Amino acid sequence: MPAPAISPGLYRHYKGQLYQVWQLAQHSETREWLVVYQALYGDFGWWVRPAAMFSEDVEVNGQRQPRFAAYKPQTETPDQV
Repeated sequence: MPAPAISPGLYRHYKGQLYQVWQLAQHSETREWLVVYQALYGDFGWWVRPAAMFSEDVEVNGQRQPRFAAYKPQTETPDQV
């Protein structure tokens, strides 16, 4: 089973919190791909979630959106300083 297209980096959960994805791993028995990630708030807990679930859409207020979306912080350009 090929690795899913989930890259390390920052992701925003649909509820608004930020997480750092560190790597992908495979379950030792099922070979299912898992995402290893860390909360960037509170106790900075570590989590593992099946890649299929990490990548799926959820319904919020009648609209579909990604459970986790890649997040790129806005940076200032030289002309904005």
